[in-house]
Amino acid sequence: MFSFLHHQALRLIGLTLVLSGSLLQTAAADATATKSLPLQELRLFTEIFAKIQNDYVEKIDDKALIKHAVEGMLSGLDPHSAYLDKRSFKNLQVDTEGKFGGLGVEITLQNGYIRVVTPIDDTPAFKAGIKAGDVITRIDGTLVKNMSLSDAMEKMRGEPGTRIKLQIARENTSKPLDFTITRAIIKITSVKSRSLEPGFGYVRITQFQTATGGNLLKAIRKLKKNNNGQLKGLVLDLRNNPGGILKAAIEVSDAFLSKGEIVSTHGRNKDSDSVFKAKPNDVLAGAAMVVLVNSGSASASEIVAGALQDQHRAVIMGTKTFGKGSVQSIIPLGNGAAVKLTTARYYTPSGRSIQAQGIVPDIVVNDLKLGKSNTNTANAVHEVDLKGHLQNNSTPPKERKRPVAKSTRTDFQLREALNLLKGIAILKQ
Repeated sequence: MFSFLHHQALRLIGLTLVLSGSLLQTAAADATATKSLPLQELRLFTEIFAKIQNDYVEKIDDKALIKHAVEGMLSGLDPHSAYLDKRSFKNLQVDTEGKFGGLGVEITLQNGYIRVVTPIDDTPAFKAGIKAGDVITRIDGTLVKNMSLSDAMEKMRGEPGTRIKLQIARENTSKPLDFTITRAIIKITSVKSRSLEPGFGYVRITQFQTATGGNLLKAIRKLKKNNNGQLKGLVLDLRNNPGGILKAAIEVSDAFLSKGEIVSTHGRNKDSDSVFKAKPNDVLAGAAMVVLVNSGSASASEIVAGALQDQHRAVIMGTKTFGKGSVQSIIPLGNGAAVKLTTARYYTPSGRSIQAQGIVPDIVVNDLKLGKSNTNTANAVHEVDLKGHLQNNSTPPKERKRPVAKSTRTDFQLREALNLLKGIAILKQ
C-alpha cells in the first residue's frame, strides 16, 4: 500500500509542477523542489484520491478529479483566486475587450455563495432588476452553494436569445425572488458623457476596459467643445462600476492629476511591488470635480476614487465602496488554461489599504429617488406672501433660467453633486 501511495505521490508531484508551469531541468533542481513540497500532506491527498478511484459510487475520470482538486485549492485561498479552464480563460480575455454573451452581471464568491457585486448598465440583468448585494441561490434550478466562481459564470453565459432562471435572496425580502432573463450579446460602452448644465459635465464609467482611458479623454474634449471650450466642473460617476483593468484605472486617475502617486501594489514577492505616478497636465486644468461612488464601486473604481481623494483633487460623494483591494495576476498554463491568483494588495497614495475597508466618501449621500412630491415648490410660502410685508422698491434681479438635465430631477446623489460643483464654481469666481 505504501509503495502504491508513494508512486501516486510522485506522480501527483509531477502533475503539480507541470500545472504550475515549472519545468525542472536538472536532477538537483528536482531534489530542491521535492524538499519544498509537503510530502506527508501529499500522501494524504493521494490516499483520498485512491479511495475515490476505488470506492466512489460512480467512476470518475482522473483528469476531472485533478481539476476539482486544483479548483478547490485555489478557491480556498480567497474569493478572487480561481482556476480558469481554456473556455473560462478565453471568456476572460473577451470580457476585457467589452463584448461577450450573457447577462451582464459582475459576481463574487462570499462564504460559499455567489453574490452580485453589481449589474452592468443597460444589460439584461440590469433591466430585469438584479441589484448589487443580491445572492444567487439557484441557476436554472441548480443550487449554487459552494459552486466555483468560474462554474457559476459559465452557467450564466450562453447563446443570445436563450433564457436563464435565477433565484435570488435579497436583504429585507422574506421570500426568494425568481427572475427569468434572456441572454444577449453584452456590448459594454465603458464611457458615457453629457452636459448637465452649461459649463458642467457628466462622465460615467461603467467598467474599466482596454480603451477606457482613451475614450475618457475623447468624452472630455467633446464636453469642452459643447461648453465653449471650458468646463467649470465635472461629475465622474463610478457607481456600480465593478472595476476591470488596472492600467485603465491608472490612465483615468492620471487624466485628472498633474503629479504625485496614483496607487501602489505590495505583495509577498518583490515582483509584485509597484508604484504608479501621475504625469503632468490635468485635462480639466484644475476645474472642480465630484466623484460619485456606492457599494457597487469596486477594485479599479476604488483605485481612482482613492487617488483623487488622497490627492485632494476631487470630492468623493455617495456611500462606502465595496472594498476589493487585492491584485489578481493571470498566469497562463501549458495546457491552454490559466490561474487567476491574488498576488498583492492595492494601496492609495496615503498608504491606505482598500481591502475589506473600501473608500469612505468625503460627503455621505444615500441613494434617494426624487419624485414630484420632492420637487414641487408651488405651495411654498415666502415673505412676499405675508399680509403687510415691507415693500422693496428696487428692481428685482432677473432669474437666470438654465436647462436642467432630466437625470438630476430623479437622481438625488447626482443632483447633490451638481449643486456642490456649482457652489465651488461660485466661490472660485
